[in-house]
Amino acid sequence: MSSHEDERVLLDDKFLQNDGSGVYTGDGSVDSKGRPALKDKTGQWKACSFVLGTFFCERLAFYGISTNLVNYLLDTLHEGTVDAATAITNWKGTCYLTPLIGAIIADTYWGRYWTIAGFTLVYLIGMCTLTLSASIPALEPAACVNSVCPEATTAQYAVFITGLYLIALGTGGIKPCIWPFGADQFDDSDPQERVKKGSYFNWFYFSQNIGAIIASSLLVWIQDDVGWGIGFGIPTAVMGVCIASLFLGTSLYRFQKPGGSPLTRICQVLVASYHKRNLKVPEDDSLLYETQDISSAIVGSRKLEHSNELRCLDKAALVSDAEIEYGDFSNPWRLCTVTQVEELKILIRMFPIWATGIVFSAVYAQMSTLFVVQGKLMDRVVGSVTIPAASLSFFNFVSVIIWVPIYDTIIIPIVKKYTGKERGFSQLERMGIGLFVSILCMSAAAVVEIKRLQLVRELGLVDEEVAVPLSILWQIPQYFLLGAAEVFTFIGQHEFFYEQAPDAMRSLCSALSLLTNSLGSYLSSLILTIVTSITTQGGSPGWIPDNLNEGHLDYFYWLLAGLSLLNLLVYMVFSRRYKEKKAA
Repeated sequence: MSSHEDERVLLDDKFLQNDGSGVYTGDGSVDSKGRPALKDKTGQWKACSFVLGTFFCERLAFYGISTNLVNYLLDTLHEGTVDAATAITNWKGTCYLTPLIGAIIADTYWGRYWTIAGFTLVYLIGMCTLTLSASIPALEPAACVNSVCPEATTAQYAVFITGLYLIALGTGGIKPCIWPFGADQFDDSDPQERVKKGSYFNWFYFSQNIGAIIASSLLVWIQDDVGWGIGFGIPTAVMGVCIASLFLGTSLYRFQKPGGSPLTRICQVLVASYHKRNLKVPEDDSLLYETQDISSAIVGSRKLEHSNELRCLDKAALVSDAEIEYGDFSNPWRLCTVTQVEELKILIRMFPIWATGIVFSAVYAQMSTLFVVQGKLMDRVVGSVTIPAASLSFFNFVSVIIWVPIYDTIIIPIVKKYTGKERGFSQLERMGIGLFVSILCMSAAAVVEIKRLQLVRELGLVDEEVAVPLSILWQIPQYFLLGAAEVFTFIGQHEFFYEQAPDAMRSLCSALSLLTNSLGSYLSSLILTIVTSITTQGGSPGWIPDNLNEGHLDYFYWLLAGLSLLNLLVYMVFSRRYKEKKAA
């Protein structure tokens, strides 16, 4: 080992030994020059303000494009309804799959900061391309003449799609890295900073919803009434501010070093344990292989304490007679450290908790689908204003904005007095509360539909696809409850997957957390398909026909409420058995 490497190892060991009360951080973070991070000069809220600013701008830019995109496809590119809906669904699905790419790059090569920086530039190029496609006449199809609307040419559509999917790639590099990077600004080994980190996750989600409200109101109005060029140009300019905000805080940030490919380390444990499958795991876990250094063999990661679960994987850390005889402990495909084995164990323990998030996301998916369809057949006139059914999602965002400060400033201090926990509720308890509230949300939606269908029958409107005299404002409770459920479950998920993830796998676990949104949408579609197939047999209109006045949407809502209850019970079983990770 060279003198430079000796110096690096000694330096790493020095700040990894820190208990959080010294001059340096105790979680292995470094400053922008690669030196151990000074606690009073880096991180905390002074650095987080730039991270939150970056995320707010990125979300404002994203929602500024996505919220009204269907109308751009229909009115400007002259797409059909089905084609437009399919294009947007595919694009949004891609936006939740690309985070896996960004996460692997961040954890393996670039680290979170440089991954965010690199992908924001890709994002900006995509935004500029999209803005140009909406601003230059040659890149748009000709206007409709006497109801004849020419389709976009291949070249015109190619420019539009290129911009759109560059945005999908860009957001894939930002999403799994931005909130873990903000959390990195608080030292895990310092009790006071840990409390601030819990508060950070709340305000992080708050900033996202502020961006969504501005995009779904002001920017949508500009796009509809002023023009698509400036309507896309403003989010593009905001994306430029996003990049500036990220770079302005560079000297204040704390950085975690990338630890190498997490997928490779997982495969090494599986291969090594299979290769030694005939060996017996000793009762004394001190006989299992681990480096003698204070720091882990995985760059930027602290050692993990051995756990007694999944003992078959411990075989990967068994030192064989041949390895002892030749003194060769350098092949990670035959011998892994305890910390490396524990990384895989943590992922397996987290899996059931992760899976329950899919059902919650299926409930959340109703906000942009069946809630809107239900609202269309209600009285949408309030005073002299006709409210678009989709605009009721505004109350979901408002609910989040109301609940975040209530949770952070009122609920946590009260609960903390009774539980003695530094954040009031544990992450698992918080997520469980959100899952329970989601049941109330579906129940509220079902009750509204029961009342709506009662009026349908009383007024003899079963065969007519018309609205009933029941104000759309009765939907507000279900949107408000969904927002409350988000504050508990989604924010709790973010915090859980950051805190419980192995140090060198936090971006990957963040991406897996985001993946539940995509899988929840697919699950919702699957349930809808199965229900429709079963309930339309024998010529019946089914629960969810094109004319909801003939159906029973309330039954579907009760079904989701029942599945949510079952999901909560499963969650309670696994959350009680869950053992939190422990640093060695």
